[in-house]
Amino acid sequence: MSKVIDHAPALDWVRQVGSEAQWVTSVCTGALILGAAGLLQGYKATTHWAWHDLLSLFGAEPVQARHVIDRNRATGGGVTAGIDFALALMAEIAGEDHARAVQLALEYDPAPPFDGGSPAKAGPALVDVYTARANRLAPTRRAELIASAERLGFQSA
Repeated sequence: MSKVIDHAPALDWVRQVGSEAQWVTSVCTGALILGAAGLLQGYKATTHWAWHDLLSLFGAEPVQARHVIDRNRATGGGVTAGIDFALALMAEIAGEDHARAVQLALEYDPAPPFDGGSPAKAGPALVDVYTARANRLAPTRRAELIASAERLGFQSA
């Protein structure tokens, strides 16, 4: 993600395509790329919970939700929220009946084996385990994103 944000040609491409798109969408931390491209300024948005607080660095209004549709901007939380996001966007574009038919075709009837797919449900101990693992795997990600926001001229949150 930060490699895309710090690669000017890639970010320019995202900015250009997004400025002409009927819908500007992302799932998970892709919202931070859209934000860095300036495509979420003044829009409500969401992303993976671990990076959610960084949306405001790029001028977005963070919303705690599995998916958010604000005008022509649609963002989804973590990867599995992408299915919820896709169905909601499909309903916006083709109508709820069509989205429901696709949901049925996919047999999308979530029944996770554990009730811990959000920080609130997982509890502080598991959130700490995840956060420690993420920090080991990408120890500089947060600092890089903050530095990128500043380099790109976004105001500090």
